[in-house]
Amino acid sequence: MTPLKLLWASPLPPIRSGVADYAAEILPALAERADVVVVRPPGWEAPPGAAWARGLSFLDSAAATPPDRLSLLHLGNNPYHLWIAKRLRQAGGIVVLHDTVLHHLLVEEAATEGAWERFEEELEMAHPGQGGALARGRRWGFWGRLDPFLFPARRALLAHAQAVIVHSRRAAQVVAADLPATPVRCVPLAVARVLGDGRRAMRARLGARAGELVVVHLGYLTPAKGLATVLEGVAALRSLGVAVRLVVVGEESGFGSLEPTVRSLGLEGQVVVWGWATQEELADLLAAADVGVVPRYPTAGETSAAALRFLAAGKPILVSGYAQFLELPAEAALRLCPDAAGVADFVRHLASFSGERRKAAGRAAQRAWREGGHDPRDAAQHLLAAVGEVAGGLAGRG
Repeated sequence: MTPLKLLWASPLPPIRSGVADYAAEILPALAERADVVVVRPPGWEAPPGAAWARGLSFLDSAAATPPDRLSLLHLGNNPYHLWIAKRLRQAGGIVVLHDTVLHHLLVEEAATEGAWERFEEELEMAHPGQGGALARGRRWGFWGRLDPFLFPARRALLAHAQAVIVHSRRAAQVVAADLPATPVRCVPLAVARVLGDGRRAMRARLGARAGELVVVHLGYLTPAKGLATVLEGVAALRSLGVAVRLVVVGEESGFGSLEPTVRSLGLEGQVVVWGWATQEELADLLAAADVGVVPRYPTAGETSAAALRFLAAGKPILVSGYAQFLELPAEAALRLCPDAAGVADFVRHLASFSGERRKAAGRAAQRAWREGGHDPRDAAQHLLAAVGEVAGGLAGRG
């Protein structure tokens, strides 16, 4: 069988983005099975000695898609995807959708380019009768925190796609409902297993005492990541005499520091704000963890790479019990009621989370990652099968 000829467009390392990490993990496996050319993001240079980039061919971002290649455009909702949105509008392609809420991206684009009229037109197209008014309010600074989630605006960009590939059944359902004539396929998100052998040394570095439960949060820090709930849960556990240490790994956004909340709850001795972690540090932080926490609410529809990273390392997780997170097996992904109501669930799960129960949850976590097809080699096969299927259908349309 002739290998598929693909043109891959996504953020790439050293950009600190979940989609960039995904690209670095799946591209080597994909290149073993397909003819892959990668589009350089504007202003991007390959990091010296990057193993994932070896043997790959690159194309300038200003170049057109070669006529013999299938264009795979990876779309998320942060500014690293602005150039991909532009490429999608100009030439179409198969979209690999990492966030089902694209409202944030359209706002960034309008603010960056001053294209508020297009923003209004596209929001109205995505949400007839409401989107235009919402866009006019946003232009002049009137908006609510939940607006992007209530008005996700995905149709504005996905209307240009020939097909859409997603990473959860929930995402497939909402995209198909918005675009009933567009082929939609669901494939596993590729997340590599990151294993470290420095559990004891890292726990000592974190100041964790013997028997203390180490809870780790991964990811870029925004209000939707649910850290207020986690901090209140840690405070409640401490009041019950449960020894627990929270480690917050990830860069802080512009929405304010965690420090005032930590101080107000008297948790200076129980919370470690690590910041961005190198690959080696991440491996040891995962080894040191007893449980991960991913309490996102609301969600942009993303399949959480952070959640899968914990599962791959054999660490059970606490997740918000709604939307795509419900697709994770409950024995490995313990449910929290979304938002502030989740504090009681956090305490209930962790107050007695020790011994055989924790070991069983860890085994279930590894099984969920493996059987879910998230190993990059397995995920690459699923992705190629989906692309081949939709490409065959598109060719049949003629």
